[in-house]
Amino acid sequence: MSAEMQFANNYRDLSNQSGVDAGFQFEFYCQRCSDRWRTHYKPYRSGQASGWLQKGANMFGGLLGNASSVLTGMAQAGWHTARDEAFTEAVAAGKAHFNRCGNCHHYVCAPCFDRANGLCFNCAPNVKVAITQARARGEVQGASERANVEGQARGAGHDVRADMQLVCPQCRAETHGAKFCPQCGYRMTQQVQCGGCATALQPGTKFCTECGQRQPGT
Repeated sequence: MSAEMQFANNYRDLSNQSGVDAGFQFEFYCQRCSDRWRTHYKPYRSGQASGWLQKGANMFGGLLGNASSVLTGMAQAGWHTARDEAFTEAVAAGKAHFNRCGNCHHYVCAPCFDRANGLCFNCAPNVKVAITQARARGEVQGASERANVEGQARGAGHDVRADMQLVCPQCRAETHGAKFCPQCGYRMTQQVQCGGCATALQPGTKFCTECGQRQPGT
């Protein structure tokens, strides 16, 4: 029973105890990558015979119904023994597809197992994979740093002092600083700058409110 218990956490029982599809099947999975491996379906003849008789009893009743009840009881009585035998065979077959890590004791598939060290790649990471991962991280970091510098250079060319209307006062649509509303065409009220001290002023202002200089065009 020790072999069966070793697989207690990485298998799924797909068996059916009764019905015309009664049989045994087990699915094992790698505890590292979760890839699945499934045993071949093994029919449970007693359960299948009971299922067919039950179908006949539903149609004709009578003696078929009694025979079905008897056969069902026999199938249920023999189920646990047959299931244990099928599971033991499944575990033996599963050991050909999975390896037990000597450190974490997880069962992993062949691509996740370092046979030379007897460890899974979680406990003994592949050096070539680690190098490739580190190189990719460095490449992303280097590109991000260069993009940040480029963004700062582009940002230096933007006028950050002028106020912009980001929402249309007429229809409340987002304008993203446009001169005209993209939704209703309303002309946005853009502030202008004083030619002398660069103070933000409302359009049509004749004299700067900060330095008193007369504004051109007024």
